[in-house]
Amino acid sequence: MARKQNQGKYQVVWPRGKKVVERTAPARRLESLNGKTIAELWDFVFRGEEIFPLIEAELSARFEGVRFLSPERFGNTHSIEEREVLAALPDRLHELGVDAVISGMGC
Repeated sequence: MARKQNQGKYQVVWPRGKKVVERTAPARRLESLNGKTIAELWDFVFRGEEIFPLIEAELSARFEGVRFLSPERFGNTHSIEEREVLAALPDRLHELGVDAVISGMGC
């Protein structure tokens, strides 16, 4: 028995969702990290307790007066409190005079 070929029309659906956020230009790079305050954000998942001290040591050796604010000052960026932590982040960064951020995420 011969099969009938489907004569119907199908819509093609793009597998990615619609873009809902407009792109903006990235912030200008700092000319130097000398005397700057750097916030460390972390999701407390993978080896931040090892990696952040290494980053701090290397940057401190290269830049005079650089200061680091530990992830504990900001809270877990991937937890049950994530929404509150991230919502408060802009004000918290401003309040603490943060010039740059290192965001560590584990998989």
